[in-house]
Amino acid sequence: MSLNIIDRHKLILKKLEANGFVTVNGLSDDFNVSLVTIRKDLKLLEEKKLLFRSHGKAVPVNPYITESTVKIKEKIHIEEKNKIAIAAAQTLEPNDSIIIASGTSVIEFARHIKPLEGLTVLTASLNTAIILTKIKGIDIMQLGGTVRSSSASVIGPIGEKMLAEFTFTKLFLGVDGIDIDYGLTTTNLMEASLNKEMIKASQKLIVLADSSKFNKKGFGRICGLNEVDQIITDSGLDEKTKNRLLELGVELTIV
Repeated sequence: MSLNIIDRHKLILKKLEANGFVTVNGLSDDFNVSLVTIRKDLKLLEEKKLLFRSHGKAVPVNPYITESTVKIKEKIHIEEKNKIAIAAAQTLEPNDSIIIASGTSVIEFARHIKPLEGLTVLTASLNTAIILTKIKGIDIMQLGGTVRSSSASVIGPIGEKMLAEFTFTKLFLGVDGIDIDYGLTTTNLMEASLNKEMIKASQKLIVLADSSKFNKKGFGRICGLNEVDQIITDSGLDEKTKNRLLELGVELTIV
């Protein structure tokens, strides 16, 4: 196949859209051009922000996440987070003892919690604790530790030691990224460490994540998807990812 650079670029983007990724070796074979030529093609397309190069391949967007503050995050995907929060609140049962981690998805979840007999909540999020104080009949425990100003939540060994003293029925976890192979991630290493201890202290892990979080990676790995019991997300989740999650045995709730 002999193509000029414009036609090659069009076909590269078409293959990328169809398959979700392209490889340098594969494109070199398809177009019968050198590896150097393909790398130059991908570099030009990346400069135009049409793809992201990584380890001999290219994907549609940069899968790596940079940290944003709660104030920024709470202004995006508002409708999706609201639907996810409503569905999460419906999983609560009388006498549940739950952990609510940190992030805008779990803060929205807290807003939809109704008075429930025997409900105990431990949270790392200061905003979540404040919201829950307005709901009668809930025993609230604030996790101790160092406060992160960007997320208004606590991290550190004090909170990790505190978690070792309790057992909870459910953990409601917000994440920055979900990658099928790599698992759940966040942008902060200490938060990832605290989340690991939350998982150890809980009988069931429920992840609240809008569809924009999928196929993304943060700096700190929390756990693999084999440790996840349920994911609540929105209808924007692509079919390929949905099927992979179901194959892994993850309970998937689409709202």
